[in-house]
Amino acid sequence: MDRRNSLKTLVAGGIAGGLLIHGCNPAPKEESSAMMAETGNSEAYGRTPEEQKRDQALMKEPFFNAHEMATLTVLCDLIIPADEVSGSASEAEVPAFIDFIMKDQPGYQNTMRGGLMWLDHQMLAMHDKTFMDCTPEEQKAFLDKLAYPKEVDPAFQSGIRFFNTARNLTATGFFTSKLGVKDLGYVGNTPNVWDGVPQEVLDKHGLAYDERTLAVCVTPDEREVQAEWDDDGNLKRG
Repeated sequence: MDRRNSLKTLVAGGIAGGLLIHGCNPAPKEESSAMMAETGNSEAYGRTPEEQKRDQALMKEPFFNAHEMATLTVLCDLIIPADEVSGSASEAEVPAFIDFIMKDQPGYQNTMRGGLMWLDHQMLAMHDKTFMDCTPEEQKAFLDKLAYPKEVDPAFQSGIRFFNTARNLTATGFFTSKLGVKDLGYVGNTPNVWDGVPQEVLDKHGLAYDERTLAVCVTPDEREVQAEWDDDGNLKRG
């Protein structure tokens, strides 16, 4: 399955609005270290002193232990692997984002920590290895049972909820990162030049520009000039 394209379609199409959590992606490690060091710079960081103090407390200690973070990293990269367009979830620092969310929104903690333990338990029972020590084929085969279950096994209900949460958090972290935004092809507010209504649209409605209007209105090199009208309501050159 092409997980990246599926997630990309959800995000780009707006359906992922119900998936994405409230909040913003924390700054990359280098930036957060500079902005949130002991000295702190509330102006550069754009936070109030109270918000900055809270963020410093959240960033002080990680939520996940080393094994949990390693397992989470493998899981995130299986959900959004690297491809020819961009890097993987871990390259976008999604595991660090999820770790931050665990402290910022504690309601996720039990689901994620319990889910990672459950994942190891299932793989130990099946392969006598933890999830991160299993082969990629073994990992993917098991995750497919959680991602696209034909029938929900009651014993897997909590695992499916965990995987859905992990997938949503991964998509949120990735597609709000610089790497993910580039993957989407979103360019934001970029300057452009308006050269009039497309000809096919004009033809569809039986309309056309006259030469004078084209000469006066569709002049990119004069786009900074404010339009002016005479006393009779006729447009004249700025």
